[in-house]
Amino acid sequence: MTLPSLTGLAKRLVAQQHLTLERAQQAQSFASREGLPFATYLVDHRLVDSLNVAQAAADEFGLPLVDIGAMELDPEVTRLVSEKLIREFNALPIYKRGNKLFVAISDPADIRAMDQFQFHCGLNSEPVLVETHALRAAMDNALDSKESSISTLSDSDLDALEFSGADDAASPTTSDSDIDDAPLVRFVHKVLLDAVNKGASDIHFEPYEGRFRVRFRMDGLLREVATPPANIAARVTLRLKVMARLDISERRLPQDGRIKMKLSRTRAIDFRVSTCPTMFGEKVVLRVLDTSSQRFGPESLGLEPVQMQMFLDAIRKPHGMVLVTGPTGSGKTMTLYTALSILNTDDRNISACEDPSEVYLPGVNQVSVNTKVGLTFASTLRAFLRQDPDVIMIGEIRDAETAEIAVKAAQTGHMVLSTLHTNDAPQTLPRLRNMGVETYNIVSAVSLVLAQRLVRKLCDSCKMPVELSAAALLAYGFAPTDIGKITPYGPVGCEQCNGGYKGRIGVFQVMPISEATARIIIRDGSATEIADQASAEGIATLRQSGLLKVAQGLTSLEELTRMTTE
Repeated sequence: MTLPSLTGLAKRLVAQQHLTLERAQQAQSFASREGLPFATYLVDHRLVDSLNVAQAAADEFGLPLVDIGAMELDPEVTRLVSEKLIREFNALPIYKRGNKLFVAISDPADIRAMDQFQFHCGLNSEPVLVETHALRAAMDNALDSKESSISTLSDSDLDALEFSGADDAASPTTSDSDIDDAPLVRFVHKVLLDAVNKGASDIHFEPYEGRFRVRFRMDGLLREVATPPANIAARVTLRLKVMARLDISERRLPQDGRIKMKLSRTRAIDFRVSTCPTMFGEKVVLRVLDTSSQRFGPESLGLEPVQMQMFLDAIRKPHGMVLVTGPTGSGKTMTLYTALSILNTDDRNISACEDPSEVYLPGVNQVSVNTKVGLTFASTLRAFLRQDPDVIMIGEIRDAETAEIAVKAAQTGHMVLSTLHTNDAPQTLPRLRNMGVETYNIVSAVSLVLAQRLVRKLCDSCKMPVELSAAALLAYGFAPTDIGKITPYGPVGCEQCNGGYKGRIGVFQVMPISEATARIIIRDGSATEIADQASAEGIATLRQSGLLKVAQGLTSLEELTRMTTE
């Protein structure tokens, strides 16, 4: 077989039957369009197992394959080059012998790091090949250790942490009352640190009659982590309000603020603080915003290759509207910022408004909505249109005025990205109609609708195959042709996960607006008609996309059932 259009690694993977010829050619083309290394694209889109890619690359390029997880890395070697270089070239110094530096890489086709590392540290650099996932984990561990990782902070380090409110970053955070109540202050600081260490997205401080509890939201579910004495609830709330620069005398109305926790010279964690008066005191919820750990590459979303291509094609159009829909906490903001990061180039003017802005993205003009002073989505959008924008991102279309302005912007040469709250993609278009947008405006403006959910990922260390009958698999929604070809996995639980799950991944329904769908919208057709047309065009529902994740061993049928319906 001759494969003239494939690179050496692609040819080898096809020859070893890890990829079909057609899939290899598609992957090579998509990787080139997304600006990703071919090996990275294969692993991130789960087309080939990471270890198989690494072994094939080692054979193809004649490089040694190293198990970096079995090595104890010397921090002094890691410090020979800057974090910026390590992140930029996705390469990590792991061993030094004499004047030779051995550098771990996962993409053997890109050895620019060798020249750069040699230039900056004066040592002859030699590449060694490492599995993609293992290299990423080693890089994260090594870079954390370079700047006092929060996971290693002891109780004695809690007093050294620096906290500031949103409006006065330079203000002192201790007072005489803080000093007198040092154990409580240390407790609050410890809870915040534990939340970041455990990867929690939210912290809930909840007072009840005779009870006070603290819960973390981890992988989408709330878990109780502490039940301190009920009589300290008011003092904990007071401490959090002081840290967030809120009005401590106001207990009758909700308040919003921010806390910044500085961990090192280069890393800080933000907490968005919300208080709400309840029957037995003020409940306080903190949203954890760890921007340093967020990745906005297309590979981080979890879109299937065909869905990814439809998404990229839509956002790269010179004008139009891309809508992302789903419930609160389904990852819509992550999807929008991924799109912005792809479009964020020097030749584009990008403006974004949110309520509030939670993620900082350099190169994007970001505005936080403030309704108290009249800074609404609609007024901000009008201001954007007077500032020569190319791309506009609106955190949410909430009313008819915002919808009309957004649609007109999409019709007049701008790419508009926004969100709506609907259950799936077909329901989004009638929702716009119900908000007062004319059908011909919807058809001419909207390019693509993407619905999504976040499901918990099974822990790779402990997941186990689940035996199910053919009838049960069919009842869950698998096709008869899938029976015998798939092996569902279920959660077990170990020290490395939360009840058998670790992390979350997106499940998507990506629906471009075809001519047939446009005709249904023009005649004011229902969401059911739009859904039937999407199905006829081969657009997978959320449930069908989730079943593919189950077949890939990424999540369980129970988790999919919890998050999606038939």
